[in-house]
Amino acid sequence: MKFFLCSDDTVLRRITIEYTPELYVNTARQRVNMRKPSIKTITVKTLLTVILTAALVMMFIIGLSFRSLSQRQVEDKALAAAELIKAGLTSHMKAGIMDKREYFIQEIRTTRNIDKIEIIRSNEVNAQFGKGLALEQSIDKVSRRVFDTKKPLFILDEYKLRPKIRALVPYIASTKGRLNCLSCHNVSEGTVLGVVNLEMNVSEYRNTALVILVLILCTSAVLVALIIINTFKTIQSYVKDPLESLIDRAEEAYEKNTPLDTDRFRSLEFQNVAKEINLFNSDIIKTQKMLKEKNNELELLNNEIEDTMKETVFTMGVIEEQRSKEAHNHTRRVTEYSKLMTKKLGMDDREVELIGNAAPLHDIGKIGISDYILLKSGRLTSEEFEIIKEHTTMGYDMLKHSERNILKAAAIIAYEHHERFNGTGYPRGLKGEEIHIYGRIIALADVFDALSTARSYKKAWPLDEVVREIKKERGKHFDPRLVDIFLADIEAFVAIKDKFRSN
Repeated sequence: MKFFLCSDDTVLRRITIEYTPELYVNTARQRVNMRKPSIKTITVKTLLTVILTAALVMMFIIGLSFRSLSQRQVEDKALAAAELIKAGLTSHMKAGIMDKREYFIQEIRTTRNIDKIEIIRSNEVNAQFGKGLALEQSIDKVSRRVFDTKKPLFILDEYKLRPKIRALVPYIASTKGRLNCLSCHNVSEGTVLGVVNLEMNVSEYRNTALVILVLILCTSAVLVALIIINTFKTIQSYVKDPLESLIDRAEEAYEKNTPLDTDRFRSLEFQNVAKEINLFNSDIIKTQKMLKEKNNELELLNNEIEDTMKETVFTMGVIEEQRSKEAHNHTRRVTEYSKLMTKKLGMDDREVELIGNAAPLHDIGKIGISDYILLKSGRLTSEEFEIIKEHTTMGYDMLKHSERNILKAAAIIAYEHHERFNGTGYPRGLKGEEIHIYGRIIALADVFDALSTARSYKKAWPLDEVVREIKKERGKHFDPRLVDIFLADIEAFVAIKDKFRSN
């Protein structure tokens, strides 16, 4: 919709305000397409941050728990081997074949995949029975802790290429059970008789743990990917597609003046937005209707004022024509000659209309000339002619203060229509292109009408004499280009003269 307030050629100015569906929809699209992250991007970033953080925490917890579980399994295996060794040694003591114990221990080491087995004897046992076999060692710093605490000690070395665990398990003297240790050893109840020290390769356990951890990691990654894909689809189905559809449907609803179908949206939020758009469209349509009505009223008023101004300007020209006893219809003919010449010169329609509206005021300055001189039938004296020449500056002074295009053009015409192309005209003696094109056009139109129509002081010249005179003044009085245009279509100008003939 265009909202007219006024034009440079009228009392009002014309301002255009446009409410179009394209403007409304394009503005919405621009807001959607601004250089900001999409909803999917924001959601995925947030989701990834949360999921990755949770996954890292879970992996850390699972890793620690699995490591603790694996370590416990390894320790249990080592403890079971140590207990087996202790039970074997006990059986050898009961059977009285302790001298065969080294074979037993070697068999255990081989079948149980144990790297090393040692028996660390207490000082009390060494004192009572003497130094033992080669596989029986003295107490060192590490084993001392087991003797002191009477509890098993496990040392896991898991960061080598071939990880292993060292287990030190105490053998405690007791009267309980099937064997009374105190019957053979000169020690008190609860004394640590020795420590089983063994080392086992746990590569199998570590490799199994790594495989399980990798499987957990891959499973987690697949779950994260599935969550992201599902999130993408959800956003696409419930946010992005409905939003784009909402924009398109809003444009269609606006153009067809029909409400949006709110039931097509599956989420409550988009249904509410669609309802708000329906209300918004309704308000816009009401506003447009009101503006259109006001625009029509203002446009009618604007046209009326513009037509009134044009009629007023033309009437002022006719009044001047009547007062100076110019030939009847002189103003109309000069106006039509000027419009035709302007059009043939290739100027646009706005310029043609403007010079046609301004031409009637070309001699408006004669209002300021006394009747004695203006209406004198005889030849003017040189002093009287100088006074007549002042009508150009008088007309200019009357019109120059206006900001309206018609009157600004009329001021130029009134001031310059008596200038000559060779610089011998008045009031300023302008030459060639120094003379405004409006002044050059009116100069030719005015002289053609003056020569070809009868006046109170002369008869109308024959057409061939008029043409001869204009040719003679080509480049002197008149712009050569305008003369060529005039002569090339002389019949059209003669037709105007005949149409608006003097009575």
